[in-house]
Amino acid sequence: MSFTHLHVHTEYSLLDGAARIGDLIARAKELSMDAVAITDHGVMFGVIEFYKAAKDAGLKPIIGCEVYTAARLMRDKDSERDKHQGHLVLLAKDMTGYRNLVKLVSESYTKGFYYKPRVDKELLRRHAEGLIALSACLAGDVPRKLLESNYEGAKREALEFRDIFGEGNFYLELQDQGLSEEKQILPDLLRLHEETGIALVATNDVHYVHREDAAAQDVLLCIQTGKRIGDEDRMRFQGDQFYFKSQEEMAALFADVPEAVANTRRIADMCNLEFKFGELHLPEFRAPNGKDNAAYLRALCEEGLRHRYEAVTPALESRLAYELSTIENMGYVEYFLIVWDFIRYAREHGIAVGPGRGSAAGSLVAYALRITDIDPIEYNLIFERFLNPERISMPDIDIDFCDERRGEVIDYVIEKYGADKVAQIITFGTMKAKAVVRDVGRALDITYAEADVIAKMIPFDLKMTLDTALNTSPELQSAYSGDERVRRLIDTAKVLEGMPRHASTHAAGVVISKRSIDEYVPLYNSDKGVSTQFPMGTIEELGLLK
Repeated sequence: MSFTHLHVHTEYSLLDGAARIGDLIARAKELSMDAVAITDHGVMFGVIEFYKAAKDAGLKPIIGCEVYTAARLMRDKDSERDKHQGHLVLLAKDMTGYRNLVKLVSESYTKGFYYKPRVDKELLRRHAEGLIALSACLAGDVPRKLLESNYEGAKREALEFRDIFGEGNFYLELQDQGLSEEKQILPDLLRLHEETGIALVATNDVHYVHREDAAAQDVLLCIQTGKRIGDEDRMRFQGDQFYFKSQEEMAALFADVPEAVANTRRIADMCNLEFKFGELHLPEFRAPNGKDNAAYLRALCEEGLRHRYEAVTPALESRLAYELSTIENMGYVEYFLIVWDFIRYAREHGIAVGPGRGSAAGSLVAYALRITDIDPIEYNLIFERFLNPERISMPDIDIDFCDERRGEVIDYVIEKYGADKVAQIITFGTMKAKAVVRDVGRALDITYAEADVIAKMIPFDLKMTLDTALNTSPELQSAYSGDERVRRLIDTAKVLEGMPRHASTHAAGVVISKRSIDEYVPLYNSDKGVSTQFPMGTIEELGLLK
């Protein structure tokens, strides 16, 4: 017997999934599983973090997403006819499937967003290669038709999805979280299987790791919807069965349809996606008059050196030659030219540029190019702290621009390299100690004033956690020990602490790529326009210029 979870929501299904990636992977390992999927709602925020965590634990990571399907077409946005979306689980078999998934998720935001990021069947047809599709939960297009007693409509949907993804790449999903609606449609799903030959697959709609986490996930939903747990009219998950079940539990649940459990292994065996980290995807920089980029960089540096120093000594020439040789050997010539170019543009247009920060100040090349304004020779700064041949990593030059005119520099970069090759970078706001106490307090129907009193007992420190606060604040420890309501508040808050609460745009981060950005990373509609779905560190790991 072997079962693989193929329908899993992590903490990156924001304020809906309460399964932390680390806990999820640890639990899969504990249950002797050898593969596990990630299928967050409409997004791919956590797929690289998940992939690396699974690989580190010796598990096969299966990368996917539970996308939203448009009621009609993605471009249709009628408040009555297009408000509701279906669900469809997509899993990448290989790099082709991953790239298609990235395109689908990106376009769901940039072209199909209406209440939710949506795809339609036209888009699915264009990007179906390399993907496996599952019919999803009760909100899926096939199950929903069955719930409406429209069997023929459900059959048409199922056959169309099979046609889109190809024979053997679409599965009818069976779920049993104890819901009456699941039992209601089970006979029809089995009938569909018999009449169409479309295979069955068993899943659990995982939203938290352990069964006892159901209460905390319910609070998370309240935080998302601005409700209290006592409110009758609110979104909630019925029961406590949306947890990461063992192989034995899943086999027992679907004992009457063992092939549905066996097919999870079949699908897992079909998914063999491997990422390559460290490959550079720098945009193309074209030196004037068809010059070689390395020669052009060298000429710029030599000219800059003469402007920076009254006398260019052999020691300076030697240091410059060493740095340029290192930069060329590590493949970062274009990186320096690109950064030099937009800083040059800013200076020529009167846009204030900072002197430079961090290890980049140790580079004579950066100083000669006026990327930085700190003389590394005068201050005896070390180049290897910035760029070390023994430690291959993308150079990281932090540049400050006048906040009011920063947008002009971004516009220049967009014009030079193309709008499809430039995007801002996502960042996630997390539920830190004080904030999570206030959020959970509101959901548990504790007055703001009461929750605020507890929150103020937590010492102020940017790295403060609730566990640390309990150990260092006698006042908080006393309240926790002596008041059942406070204990419940803190215990629930500890389950949710540190989870991402919302996505926004990094204050200063911009990514520039060689090809269209959605060939490398999924895109997102942020508060300030289009951004990547991956944060700064992940962007760098994937070899993109940030």
